[in-house]
Amino acid sequence: MSPSLLSKSSRSDGGSDTKDLDDAEKGLFDSSSSLEAVVPTPAPVVLSSVDRRMALEKLSIPVSPGSPVHEGLTPFTSVPELSLSWPPGFKSMPATEKGGAAVVAVTSKDGAGGGGATSSSSKKPAQPRRKVSRWILFKLWFNTYRKFFTFVTSLNLVGIVLTALGRFPYAESHLGALILGNLLCAILMRNELFLRILYMVAIYGLRSWAPLWLKYAATSVLQHVGGIHSGCALSGAGWLVYKVVSIIRSHAIQHDSIIITGVFTNVFVIISVLSAFPWVRNTHHNVFERHHRFIGWLGLAATWAFVILGDTYDIKEHRWNVNAHALLSAQELWFCIFMTIFVLIPWVTLREVPVEVEIPSPRVAILRFQRGMQQGLLGRISRTSIMEYHAFGIISEGRKADCHYMICGVQGDFTRGLVADPPKTVWTRELKFAGVGHASAMFKRGIRVCTGTGIGAALSTCIQSPNWFLIWIGSDQEKTFGPTISGLIYKHIEPERMILWDSKKRGGRPDTVKLLKETWYSFGAEVIFITSNKQGNDEMMQGCAEAGLHAFGTLWDF
Repeated sequence: MSPSLLSKSSRSDGGSDTKDLDDAEKGLFDSSSSLEAVVPTPAPVVLSSVDRRMALEKLSIPVSPGSPVHEGLTPFTSVPELSLSWPPGFKSMPATEKGGAAVVAVTSKDGAGGGGATSSSSKKPAQPRRKVSRWILFKLWFNTYRKFFTFVTSLNLVGIVLTALGRFPYAESHLGALILGNLLCAILMRNELFLRILYMVAIYGLRSWAPLWLKYAATSVLQHVGGIHSGCALSGAGWLVYKVVSIIRSHAIQHDSIIITGVFTNVFVIISVLSAFPWVRNTHHNVFERHHRFIGWLGLAATWAFVILGDTYDIKEHRWNVNAHALLSAQELWFCIFMTIFVLIPWVTLREVPVEVEIPSPRVAILRFQRGMQQGLLGRISRTSIMEYHAFGIISEGRKADCHYMICGVQGDFTRGLVADPPKTVWTRELKFAGVGHASAMFKRGIRVCTGTGIGAALSTCIQSPNWFLIWIGSDQEKTFGPTISGLIYKHIEPERMILWDSKKRGGRPDTVKLLKETWYSFGAEVIFITSNKQGNDEMMQGCAEAGLHAFGTLWDF
């Protein structure tokens, strides 16, 4: 029905705006290859809170490969270090003169070195996989999204069955209202303006007085409204099938034009629904975009014809009864009006805007736009006015800033083109989409952890609020992301309020769960927002759930 009527969002470079709503927060274009194939690193040695530059000059002691200290983008400074110890069988070794990177020696049970010190490039022993209880895994799987989807579809399925049995009188006389009510709700759950209003009500309504459990519940609802979107869209299609079948069965008293428009509407809506299934989006995304958007628009036009013809034809007298008052009093017409309004709202804010492209490395493009933004927002961009919209997290110093940035990691044709052929202008919707990070304003203190290009969705929160702690895990961040991102971090985030982990220098990523636990208690956090690839997201969400830390992770297609 709409460009975003019946799909959950995820991002692919062949994709549309609707696929991208949540992937902009996934860190999917992760420049750290080591994060995909985890290289286990031992826990850090215990360091006191001293000036690390002076300590290194005087003692010439290298930083351990697993220490969560500030490397890469962060200057040496006086920073309280986490008090973590080495696991049995590991010990810190001096750095090599060339690389300066600490190496690890494995000690055998009898105390002898198992082959002596290994180089930093040597294969490290496999770290045992953390065992997670089935109950934790089930709770994370059956999240609020699936709860919403199950509730909405079950409720509508019961209604369809009761109607078929003749025990739902309202549905028998208002099938159109049930169809369009579901489809309107599906559109609202993916509409930028409506969701911005929901976030505003939740943030300003709960921030000052609400207990944490209520804030957690509100954040979970805001993050998982896609379950309502999918459930209502599928349910609306189900009711529509039931209605068209009923019309065909009573074709003797129906006008042919009503039957034809009903069938066409049904076909368009079903195609739009099927094209939004995850396996279609993930494997044939161009098919999804074209069919979901353009067939959805055709479905909306057919719905208008279906409603008007159905409300003006008198099946008892077998004649057309064009009565403006009767038509305006019909529920179905008003559902169509509001569906059309909310479909059009994002598109009337479409503009072609100038953009400056910085290419710090072949893997990343930094896009600079005019005007400042609130934290936690996503922006959609395209080289054309109507096709191939992609969503990226927005980095901004605040609403009064003169510019904002998007970090576009190179993966597919669209982002690769940003590096190979940087545009002078792009098309974008001035009305930006709120991601779950926008709900961070509801909490007093929190942790924003991200990997790779996930920094694009996370950085604004830590820049605009002094009560948020940044953990960024990536590979060679300063070289990969360039001076612009480094400068924003240096300028706005104090060293004691961030941990920047260069997995290339450290030989792998840290024990993220242990890192989050330590930071949670030392910083006094209330919540954790995670932007990572699937492996990192699952690991952190499972670990936080077991530790009793309240975390909101990246959404993935269901």
